[in-house]
Formats: sequence, structure tokens, C-alpha cells
Amino acid sequence: MRENKVYTKTGDSGETSLISGKRVPKHDIRIKAYGAIDELIAWSGLIRDTTDNKVIQNTLMDIQKQLMTVAAQLAIDTEKDFPKNLKPLENKTVAFIEEEIDKLTEELPPLRNFVIPGGHVLISYVHIARSICRRAERHVTELDQKAPISATLIAYVNRLSDYFFTLSRTFSYELDVEEIKWNGN
Repeated sequence: MRENKVYTKTGDSGETSLISGKRVPKHDIRIKAYGAIDELIAWSGLIRDTTDNKVIQNTLMDIQKQLMTVAAQLAIDTEKDFPKNLKPLENKTVAFIEEEIDKLTEELPPLRNFVIPGGHVLISYVHIARSICRRAERHVTELDQKAPISATLIAYVNRLSDYFFTLSRTFSYELDVEEIKWNGN
């Protein structure tokens, strides 16, 4: 009988493998980039599990699948190593996020101030996802300075943080939670 163990012990020395098999330190910027994406996938699942809005649940499931592709793209060191069963993100994926932002924005009052996160646990979860997305974007753009990353991938992560911000406002509206506006005081 063959055992399927979760642990491999191959990372005990502080290194991990990219999809190609190349070993890199666990603190490598590429690992930080797709690690932040992994966090974002998990937070997106928590948000999906916390809301009752079926349309948003479906959108978040699509986003989680897209983020799995993002993580795979970041886990390769050359395009030839990209898994054959996956397609890299395309411009239509960025357009999808923009369309979702536009749909949510149609229902919201205009915003002219910064918003202080909070007011309801669901809203706070979304703001955490937004801030993780911004961290992922910083890591991805830092990686891009060392090894070129798809411009579509960079645009997607940038747009996704805007989606999470808009989603936080949507939940404030749906839950009738007053947004706390910050005006510098």
C-alpha cells in the first residue's frame, strides 16, 4: 500500500521548489509573491463563506480560480515550465474584474473620502483581503524588476484590490453599516 503523506521534508532546510523543480530559498521574492496570493485565495474563501449574497459568492469562486492561475504563473521561472493544462491570465480576466467593479459601483453612493475599515466583521474581512492583495502586488512588481512578469497578471492584481475595496463598500451598503469616512482629522 502506497502512502500519500502531506509532508515531504524537502523544505526543512529553508528551501522550496518551483514548478520546474528549481530550488529557491523560502524567502525568495517569487515565493513571497505567490505566498501572498495563497493568503488572498484563503481570505476570499472566508469572505465567500461569510456572505449570503449568491452573486458575490459565485464571483469570489471565479476569483479564487483565477488566483490559483496567478499563483501557478508566479511559481514558474520560465514560460516553458507553465503547466500544459493551464492557460495564463488573459486580458479578458482583467476586464471581468473591471466589469464586476462597475456592477457593484452602480449601486453605491459616490465616495469623496478615505474609508476607515470596520463596522462589521464581513467588511473587515474584505479590507484584510484588500490589504493582502496590495502586499501581493508589491511583491509581484518587485519580482518583475528581477524577472519579467506578465503585464496582464500585474494589472489583474492591481484591479483586484480595487474590487475588494468596492466589495467592502457594497457590504457596508447591503448591511446598512455607515462608512466611517476619514478626512485627515
